[in-house]
Amino acid sequence: EALFDKMGLPHRKKTKSGWSTDAETLESLREYSPVIDTILLYRTYQKLNATYVEGLLKLIGPDGRIHSTFNQTEARTGRLSSNEPNLQNIPIRTELGSRLRKFFTAPGGQVLADADYSQIELRILAHISGDGAMLQAFRDGEDIHKATAARVNGVPLKMVTPQMRSSAKAVNFGIVYGIGAYSLSKDIGVSVKEANQFIQNYLDSFPGVRGYMEKAVAFGEAHGYVETLYGRRRPLPELASSNRNIHALGERIALNTPIQGTAADIIKLAMIRVWQRLRSEGLQARLVLQVHDELIVEAPEAEADAVCALLKEEMEGAAQLAIPLQTDVHTGRNWLEAKG
Repeated sequence: EALFDKMGLPHRKKTKSGWSTDAETLESLREYSPVIDTILLYRTYQKLNATYVEGLLKLIGPDGRIHSTFNQTEARTGRLSSNEPNLQNIPIRTELGSRLRKFFTAPGGQVLADADYSQIELRILAHISGDGAMLQAFRDGEDIHKATAARVNGVPLKMVTPQMRSSAKAVNFGIVYGIGAYSLSKDIGVSVKEANQFIQNYLDSFPGVRGYMEKAVAFGEAHGYVETLYGRRRPLPELASSNRNIHALGERIALNTPIQGTAADIIKLAMIRVWQRLRSEGLQARLVLQVHDELIVEAPEAEADAVCALLKEEMEGAAQLAIPLQTDVHTGRNWLEAKG
């Protein structure tokens, strides 16, 4: 009523209770009134407060800790999932959301060590596809998104703009999810035609990736499943469907599962290696959380350096790919500090 009747802002779609004020609608109205930004910010605070402040406070156990349940077989890709509460979706991408990680603190005399695989899925893509340019960029220690932007745009590395890098990053991460021109156009703010051209330029620049994509879908159609580098299979009945949308979903899963599934296998192997090493060296430190590509260990301050070295060694040694795995390890009194 306030926005559309009193202020006369243009309305978009209608719901049962009246004109919609969902996030997409509000985003499209930003230019019309400064109040839209305030409403969106209020909603952000409201959601963070309800889910991560009031929600988590209710779940603190008698020992002052929050205990989640980890599921081994819930996610189809093989990733661990977490629920009641889900500790794998504590925000990190926004400055406001990431502040919530300060809630998670180490007890007195201890620190949290956070070890994160650097771009593991892209490294696995480079390994599986055997693409020479991508492998070389990793071997040379280049910023992979910058290197991609340089190749796709046909410019030297030093001429890559932040915008070019940002677009290349969206394609790098989206390509293994079978990103289409429409989704990419939304992500990087260009027309569908320009996004489609960008994808074609990308695949021309990395022919090994194009080859992997074609082979992955063909294998799935021929065998009815795809598999990770470790031979863990995921059935794909979607690829036998005559429904175009279902078949397209099957194609996206066929592209993504060998990559994300292999990453899930590697982090589980890393967890086992870290746990065994902590035990064999008689350390008091213990693994407290896994968030997909990230392991968090709680350690006495005196063990911090040893634990950081151990985490890096065992995580990077968990798989031998055509290019080495890389981890970033930091410590802190709380989870936000430990993210470095």
